[in-house]
Amino acid sequence: MDLPFDFDLVDGEIVPRGTTSHWHNTVRDRLYLRLETARRSPSAVNSEQYVLIDQYNPPKPDVVVFDKTGLDVFSLECLPVASVSLTVEVVSPDSCSDDRFRKPGLYAEAGIPYFWRVERGAEDLPEVFEFWLDRESGVYAPAPKGGHHVGQLKTELPFPVEIDLRRLLDL
Repeated sequence: MDLPFDFDLVDGEIVPRGTTSHWHNTVRDRLYLRLETARRSPSAVNSEQYVLIDQYNPPKPDVVVFDKTGLDVFSLECLPVASVSLTVEVVSPDSCSDDRFRKPGLYAEAGIPYFWRVERGAEDLPEVFEFWLDRESGVYAPAPKGGHHVGQLKTELPFPVEIDLRRLLDL
């Protein structure tokens, strides 16, 4: 379906996506670049790629890390949820509740192991909240070793990466 606006399919209904700010787009793009640089095969990184949770809910995370093993990445329209290891949402004023609640709930229910939520913090610098899926409860919990990253993000999963969050906005 070709529509004249960007949209999400939410429970089978077309919902227009709001516009994003320069801050949002810069943070998203630079997070993508840092993850792409740090990734290890067979991991792949993409931005704004649909993830097929089910036929009624294919959300489009801002950044997604997935295992490309067995996938035809040249013709793929939606990533199969089983291949996804990390989804990243950069919170926008127009989509706060989706980025903070609806999408993480979908990702957790689908079994995606890791989720990052990026918020606009003090002095407009990005802060990352890192969550790991608690398989027993089926919901995300803060990462065990400090899930709130200010200034520097350093994590081992889904692969080792260090990101100077202040430099994401080095304009």
